[in-house]
Amino acid sequence: TRISDGACDLLLGCDIVVAAGPDGVSKLRAGRTTSIVNSHVAPTSDFATNADLDLSSAAMEDCLRATTDDDDFHVIDSTRLATALMGDAIASNLFLVGFALQKGRLPVGIGALERAIELNGRAVAMNKRALAWGRLAAHDPEQVVAAARPQQGKTQQSTRGLDELVANRVAFLTQYQSARFAREYALFVDRVARAERLGAHSDGRLAETVARYLSKLLAYKDEYEVARLYANGDFQRQVQSQFEGDYKLQFHLSPPLFTPRDRDTGRFIKLTFGPWFMKAFEVLSKGKFLRGTPLDIFGYAKHRQLQVQMIRDYRATVEELLDGLTAENLDLAIEIASIPEHIRGYDLVLERHYQDALCKQSELLDAFRRVAGSRTSSA
Repeated sequence: TRISDGACDLLLGCDIVVAAGPDGVSKLRAGRTTSIVNSHVAPTSDFATNADLDLSSAAMEDCLRATTDDDDFHVIDSTRLATALMGDAIASNLFLVGFALQKGRLPVGIGALERAIELNGRAVAMNKRALAWGRLAAHDPEQVVAAARPQQGKTQQSTRGLDELVANRVAFLTQYQSARFAREYALFVDRVARAERLGAHSDGRLAETVARYLSKLLAYKDEYEVARLYANGDFQRQVQSQFEGDYKLQFHLSPPLFTPRDRDTGRFIKLTFGPWFMKAFEVLSKGKFLRGTPLDIFGYAKHRQLQVQMIRDYRATVEELLDGLTAENLDLAIEIASIPEHIRGYDLVLERHYQDALCKQSELLDAFRRVAGSRTSSA
């Protein structure tokens, strides 16, 4: 608000969605402004109701580029690079500061910036490294991208292969519910893999798809899981690393059994709870063994029952795929097993996406059955 229209000297676009908004763009002027922008797009609240929202940065980059001379416009995926190089996306902000410093666009030197990081006293070593990597990116971006690539490769490689995928999901599902719960999941995926080798002579593509999406359906984020994620210590450590001083936590929640719906939208109204609710999270997280039992009071909510039904339906659909699986309809089977990718959201949003997914699944199943039936007839 202290900068008049067209009077911005330097735009550090840590969040491109904000930077490309009307308030931000109005401050820029070609010939005066240097724009250094993070191309990473963080999902906004609109993503909760529109899971297919375009999260590409291209349109926002074009908007910013139109208000800045080409030589003064710099766009870089600092979130991806900082995460790969330092293991934490929050380092992307200091990465951009380092980039601006090296470009000579800051009125202070490296010594003053490093001293400010030290005085702040939070993640000092990481922030200094982020500053240094940002400076190098401004001087030699290819070298920074190359340095980040091996780390990115390790992340991608960890998800390859059915055994590693199942092992990762088993570890998560054990924390989510129990070792028995995770073992049942692993046995089902193993049966899919064996049937795939026998029926389609495939290398495990269907089994990997089932492993990914069955675990997604099994680990729906209910009240017990939300409580576990808040109470396991990670949330508090993150807050303490990012904030200091006299801050107060507030939680905005909509427990379905205790919350009325908005008359206009039909969605649950969010209630505000103070820091004392951390104790409630700790207690509730210990009740995950109630999940799926008659004592699970949250399980009586309509959308919770739908999530349980979705798991049963998915298993039944996969069973049908295995019974009619051939090399000819393998690709169709994989597409059908991927249907949960389109089922997102919560409550009313989840219901709408589920109905849309069922329509698509019905069409694909008809095609799958025709191929399976023709194969049986010819045999």
